[in-house]
Amino acid sequence: MAGGKLFLPLLVLITFGFYLLHVHGKLSPNYYSSSCPKALSIVNEVVVAAIKAETRIGASLLRLHFHDCFVNGCDASVLLDDNSTFTGEKTAQPNNGSIRGFEVVDRIKAQLEKACPKVVSCADILAIASRDSVVYLGGPSWTVKLGRRDSLTANITAADTFLPPPTLNLSALKSSFAVQGLSFKDMVTLSGSHTIGFARCTSFRAHIYNDTNIDPSFANSLKKICPLSGNDNVLQGLDRQTNAHFDKDYYENLVVKKGLLHSDQELYNGNAADSLVKKYVKRQSLFFKNFAKSMIKMGDISPLTGSQGEIRVNCRVAN
Repeated sequence: MAGGKLFLPLLVLITFGFYLLHVHGKLSPNYYSSSCPKALSIVNEVVVAAIKAETRIGASLLRLHFHDCFVNGCDASVLLDDNSTFTGEKTAQPNNGSIRGFEVVDRIKAQLEKACPKVVSCADILAIASRDSVVYLGGPSWTVKLGRRDSLTANITAADTFLPPPTLNLSALKSSFAVQGLSFKDMVTLSGSHTIGFARCTSFRAHIYNDTNIDPSFANSLKKICPLSGNDNVLQGLDRQTNAHFDKDYYENLVVKKGLLHSDQELYNGNAADSLVKKYVKRQSLFFKNFAKSMIKMGDISPLTGSQGEIRVNCRVAN
């Protein structure tokens, strides 16, 4: 009898607990284990096929997740097209003409909608796809926490404000990451994502013509493809050695003053970041370990959960 008296309050407490989890839910690696058990494999299959078709797309998907999370949190706002209500983030200065990979996200979403309609969010797609891209290109793996929901709107002003441009010095880079709750160590570590992918001439022109902390022969070689005017969209690998393989070579470039962007070389310029860069040059395993931790931390930036936001059917438009 006493057990029966305890049962109802206990049931109410458990039910209330599940209600709180739904409304103010936390992210979990097992979020789709029942609702869409093949979600991870579906994302991986499309990502691997896309990278096989164009290696560069791996870096593009990683960048999409970064550029999403730094603007009002990891809510897939970066994927929204302009509409009559708002201007999306795709044309923000740091994004315009440079972020890409939207068609791959579309393909992933289409497959997920066939398997489990209105279940997997676009924000989670970006988080999974970025991990799978890094792994396929030779980098570390990590457990992706899931359960993010998608925003109803975008914020071009926030994108222009919070996405760090390649012209920042170390102090400004530190501040830019700190605003997102990321540490100095996270900043140096996540910058290592520049071990894959490309940058446009317009992004590194000032560094090769105006800066002194760059190897002269390296600068001269870049000036041949990136003149003072014109050729703005000419591409150069962010990692001059292995821009299609995720490794520590990015940091090795910095030590010999061959960082492509001004903001890259700021990480090794006689300052507080030098010691960590040197550690990563010596121990790729340490870089991989810390990169995985920092990616998980970045993925936790202000997600929409529970009843917040929505699960978009089309990642480009709110329902």
